[in-house]
Order: sequence, then C-alpha cells, then structure tokens
Amino acid sequence: MKDPKDTVHKEEVEDYNGILTIRGGGSARSWNNINYKQGMSAKNVGSTKLSMNIARIPPGGIAYAHIHDGFELMLYILEGRVRHEFGDNCEEILENEAGDFIFIKSGVPHEVFNMSDSEPVVAVVARSDSGEWDNIIPYERKK
Repeated sequence: MKDPKDTVHKEEVEDYNGILTIRGGGSARSWNNINYKQGMSAKNVGSTKLSMNIARIPPGGIAYAHIHDGFELMLYILEGRVRHEFGDNCEEILENEAGDFIFIKSGVPHEVFNMSDSEPVVAVVARSDSGEWDNIIPYERKK
C-alpha cells in the first residue's frame, strides 16, 4: 500500500514554460500528525533544492520527535502557538506564536506541540531539501 505522505497530485500543477503554479495551495496530505497542503517539491514540480508547503497542527496535536537529516528548515507561524522541545533528549524549551519566524538547523532533535486545545497551528514551511519528508528521521527521547 502506498504511504499517504507520498501521494502527490501532479495534475494540480500548472506549468507555464518554467513558472509552475498550484492554485489554492493544493490538496491535503499528512505526516507525523501534521496536515499539509500539497505545496511544491521534487515530487510534483521537479525542484532540486527546495520544498515548501503549509502545515497545520490540529488542536492539542504533537509532531513527534525527529531530526532533519542534511537540510535546514524555516517556518513562519500564521496562526496559533507552538512549543518546541529540542536539543539532547529534547530537554530545552522554546515557545513561538503567530508572527514568529523560526529557523531549525540540520540535525537538531525536536518535538513540536500545539499549545491550544481548541485552535490549530498554521505555518508556512520551507525546506532546503526537495524531498519534503524523505530525509527526516525519528528521534527517540530517553524516558
């Protein structure tokens, strides 16, 4: 069975001789408890260095601990508040809210929590990896 995170809809991409467009942000997909609008990546527009989409963490949701292997990530929080637990064993804490830009270096273990039980977190996510989630590895926190 095909993993739903790999479902892309190339038919939603309009190619205007080198300028590609997805109108309305594309269809929804999920990975690690985060819902994404399709966005753009190697899988649908043939990018070689970048991927970008809109992430939505549902109320009370958690994106479980993971590491970005060999790529950087930038986020801009459009709505909501998140708590990042990060570093060795994810023991450091940082909170961010709508209007914040966030840069996550390659190799930093982190787990992301939506701090609200009633509102989603919505963010623009840009990666220096055209494979979206292909180079993200789970990180096991020690109890």
